[in-house]
This record gives sequence, structure tokens and C-alpha cells, in this order.
Amino acid sequence: MSGARGVGMRAPIVLTLALSVAGLVAIAVGLGRDPARIWTSLLVDGFYVLSVALGGMLFLAVQYLAGAAWSAGMRRVAEALMGALPVAAVMMLALVVGRGSLYAWAAPAPAHPAAALASVYFAVPFVCARLVGFLLLWLGCARLLRRASAHQDTSADPRHHQRLVRSSAIFVVVFAASFSLASVDWLLTLDPRWTSTMYAVYVFAGVLVQGVAAVTLVVVLLHERGHLAGVVNANHLHDLGKLLLAFTSFWAYIWLSQYLLIWYSNLPEEAGYYVVRTGGGWLPLFVINVVVNWLVPFGLLLPRASKRSPSMLKWVAVLVLLGRWLDLYLLVSPQTMAAPAVGLIEVAIAVAYGGLVWHAVSGALARRPLVVAQDPYLVDCLQHQQ
Repeated sequence: MSGARGVGMRAPIVLTLALSVAGLVAIAVGLGRDPARIWTSLLVDGFYVLSVALGGMLFLAVQYLAGAAWSAGMRRVAEALMGALPVAAVMMLALVVGRGSLYAWAAPAPAHPAAALASVYFAVPFVCARLVGFLLLWLGCARLLRRASAHQDTSADPRHHQRLVRSSAIFVVVFAASFSLASVDWLLTLDPRWTSTMYAVYVFAGVLVQGVAAVTLVVVLLHERGHLAGVVNANHLHDLGKLLLAFTSFWAYIWLSQYLLIWYSNLPEEAGYYVVRTGGGWLPLFVINVVVNWLVPFGLLLPRASKRSPSMLKWVAVLVLLGRWLDLYLLVSPQTMAAPAVGLIEVAIAVAYGGLVWHAVSGALARRPLVVAQDPYLVDCLQHQQ
């Protein structure tokens, strides 16, 4: 069994610094030309990075709570994704500076009467306090999971696994409430005239898909390099493929449910959200969003052989992760810009953020054993059969 020590997949620090500098230059140049465009990109990319970290935590917590044995050999990958959470926290906190370019409630005077309907709840200090509070809650839950996992590295005491299960239960409860409120604060209030009772579930579905896709991609990359030889086989990949197929379909179900309800009721205060996104330059992106996030992954992953193919899983995971960015872009940009704008500035910022995430995740993988030898389910994981 390989993976007794951490693996070295960290991007060179020189490359990470170069990408970061390029991103900072793009931000500085863009703020001087079109601040709304830059702050839109920072919100999309910051929330995307946050979704990767939270998706990894959610994957890990669900596996512990379900008592799943098949994933025991790859749980360290999900833990490594949590390493991006401090980076994501800094990215989200930076948005406080540009709140005036994004949110009506942050303007000195409400830009629309609806923006003042909850002036106390959306007072800037209270919103910022909630932002800090949510991030601290999630960082605290990540610390609980990481500490219990570190203890499990050195001892086979079953109490360490029990602590992991308890910490997972705490996180799931905290996440359900806090993420629903956070998605309203950071995304829904971009348009104070629109509301949806399914919005938090829709954003949650995206985070879940993103977490499964990120775990799948990293596991396949490690598997291809031989780091998980004897730990992950075609049966484990098959299960990851089934999860990816299932949760992309779950996202599509929530997407369709929200769209059909608004289309059928045809209320002006609700339909405007889709009127914008199905007109002008947004319509091609609106169609591509569904194709990339569901139609193509569904068609590719439906055959059994595809779910057992490392190459197919890798490229489908990459496609889904790109699709998740597009979905966030469509959630945010039509509320802050008149037309789509994806150019060198957006690419430079996204690549810089991606470099920071890869550095954090690969560093977390390198610091600790890739497989927890003391996990009580590891033996069952190694004998996993379909």
C-alpha cells in the first residue's frame, strides 16, 4: 500500500508568486478602468474558492456520518481541500472594500426603494459582522476535523473516529443554517428586487457538485501518478463517478425546478431575473451553463465503463469545475454588468486564484500521510468490491 507519507504535488513557489503578481496587476489595472467588472470577478472567484473548500468539508462530513467505508482511503484528499478555506476567507473579506460596487444596500443612499426594506439587517456593520462570523464558524469546524484526524494518525483509539463523526455532525448543522444566510448576503442581495425560496438550495447544490468534482479530480491525479496504488481501484473510481453523475443531476433538478416555477407563475418581480439572463449576450452563456453542468456530464458518465475510466473521470471533473465557475458568473455578473465581459483580466485573476488554491491544497497533501493507517474502515476500503 502506497501513500504512507505525504506526496509532493505542490506547484513551484516561483510559479505561484508569478501568478499572484499577474493577478494583482490585473486587479490594479482593472480597478482604474472598470471597478464594477473587477469586483464582480473577485466575488465570483472568491466564492468559487470558498465553494471548493466547503465542498471538500461537506464531502468529508457526509462520509463520516454515513459510515461509508469505501472512501476511507481518499478522505485525506477532502481534508486537503479544506486547506483552501483560510485563503478563501481572505478573498471574501477583501470584498468588504468593494461592496459599494456590488450591493445596493452598501450605497450611501438606497439605489432602489426595495434596498431599504431591511435597513437594519443589511446595515453595513451587521453584514460585515455576519461575514466574519460565518467564516470563523467554518474555520472552527475545519480545525475540529483536522485536529481529530491528526490524532487518528498516531493512535488507533476508536475515540478519535468518534470525535470525527461528532465534528462532522456539528459542521453539517452549522453549515446548513450559516450557508443559507451567507448565500443570501453575498449573492441574492446583488438584486434587491428579486427573491427565490429555492435560492439557498440551488447554491448548496452547486457547492456539493463542486466538492465531489474537486475530490474526484485530485484522487484521479494522485492515482495516475501511483500515489494511491493499492488503495484506490476501479471500484472506488466507479463510486466517485456515480456521485458525480448523481449530484450533477441533482443540481439540474433544482435548476429546472426554480426555472419552471418562475416561468409558470410569470410574476414580474420574479421573471425579471430570467428575462435578463435569456436576453442579449447572456443567452448563449445561459444555454451553455446547462449543457456544461449537466447535459454533457450526464451523457459521458452514464455508461458503466466511463465511471471506471480515470481519464474520463478526470476530464469530466475538469469540465464540471469549469461549469461551476460559469454558473457563479451567471449568478453574479448580470446584476453588476450590462453585458458579459470575459477577457485577459478575468483570466489573469482566475488563474492567480487557482494557483493559490493549488498551492494550499497540494501543501496540505504534502504535510501529512496520504492514507490514514488507523482509520477503522481502511481494511474494508481496501477490499471494496462492486
